[in-house]
Amino acid sequence: MQDVSLTSQETLEDTIDCLSTHISLDTKGAFDVESLFQILVRAASCEATIEQTSKELENCPSSNNIRYHLNKIEDFQQLEREINSALKSRIPKGLNKKKQTLAIDLNLIPYYGKPTEKEHPYIYRSQAKNGTCSFYAYATLYVIKKGKRVTLGIRGVRCVDTKATIITYLLAELSDLNIKIKKLYLDREFFSVAVISWLMALDVSFVMPAIKRGKRGGINQFLKGKKSYKTKYTMSSQKGKSVTFELWIVCRYQKGKRGKKGVEYLVYVVYKVKTSLAHIRQSYRQRFFINFDYSLNQLSLVKFITLSENSWSKVV
Repeated sequence: MQDVSLTSQETLEDTIDCLSTHISLDTKGAFDVESLFQILVRAASCEATIEQTSKELENCPSSNNIRYHLNKIEDFQQLEREINSALKSRIPKGLNKKKQTLAIDLNLIPYYGKPTEKEHPYIYRSQAKNGTCSFYAYATLYVIKKGKRVTLGIRGVRCVDTKATIITYLLAELSDLNIKIKKLYLDREFFSVAVISWLMALDVSFVMPAIKRGKRGGINQFLKGKKSYKTKYTMSSQKGKSVTFELWIVCRYQKGKRGKKGVEYLVYVVYKVKTSLAHIRQSYRQRFFINFDYSLNQLSLVKFITLSENSWSKVV
């Protein structure tokens, strides 16, 4: 059988071509837009800063020159549309032939300082992390297929977005692709009455970890015993709304791993997913053990849409 895998150079060329085709970014002076994207792709794939990358490459424009062109980005919504268009242009054929396993992640990039008027709409507030409660945030929707991940859509999170709003925007991207959901994995950031109620109303099969809250009540009341089990739980929000759902409590013996012993309790919200208590943990963990290829769908260049026009200097 012929080897049809892409080489690193072919992947780079395809990525640059895709970005240049779909993203509107004017350059002037000593380098063209393709060169700019090459620098950004290298920085993103190596998780390096623009300063580091510009120093490592020969005949590379200065970091100030690069940022000058990035700061020309003024229409965040247009950039978001262009990024999603670029992602859709590289979706493998055949994904719409049957239902797919999908996942949604919420990615938080710490923000420090006082946001400007232009930055403020994109500063997302969440639980404290790395010394701040303010973040740039973006959510990704991706399909897990044969051990690989293909990103289908991205949402740059606005400060006014609710968790249910983020999910609604991302799932709307599926309509153009005609992709149906077999089951949906969500990270624990989405554990809330509003999200669980919304997904159940849409009749979407899903799994998400539950956040262990409460001393006498809450989720912590179920962390007991030495056998895995299922139960019903009614959760209420501060706004007085509630939802009843099925909790799966998985008991896992740590056996001295990472210096810990005894029973570890893993708790999941499960809705209409065909699996068992014995396999739910491994089923959910498959979203983490996937093969990342350095193509457009895998590059951390998706940071592009998480930022307002003057914010690259704080992240890259």
